[in-house]
Amino acid sequence: MNLHHAVEITLTRPATHAELAHAARTLPLAANHDATRLMAVVHAKTPGRALHRLHRRLGDALPVDAITTHYPDSSGHVLLNITLPPHADTALRRAAACAGQKPRLFVQLALHRALAQHVEEEAALLDGAVQRLLATTTASQLLAAVGRALTPTPGAPSC
Repeated sequence: MNLHHAVEITLTRPATHAELAHAARTLPLAANHDATRLMAVVHAKTPGRALHRLHRRLGDALPVDAITTHYPDSSGHVLLNITLPPHADTALRRAAACAGQKPRLFVQLALHRALAQHVEEEAALLDGAVQRLLATTTASQLLAAVGRALTPTPGAPSC
């Protein structure tokens, strides 16, 4: 059982130096270049407890928008912890009740639908780009170009 969990914190605005210093006294944090995303390693028995513990510790110290596990679990899921404003929480609970679902399941299904739609839209964009390329080149030329792009050149510096 992993007792340490990598957690990512997304902020609603960049944290000030004073906010980061205050929060870092509670828990060591690593900030990105504009202090809108933070990383932490949290000691907890489960990823869910890690998110809850972090939210309790930092919820008032920083403008937290969302807290997520940084790595997927064994099922490939990333956990998400958000605190909604009261009016949004009420609306969410009402919509979940109308759908006959618990709020957690309602949000989970909505996120799955949104992600599936995003994947479909990205695939359609890629298909369109390939069709435009095929209008001016042959399939074998396009395939060779893709192969060159995906194959590292010996001796070339790697990124």
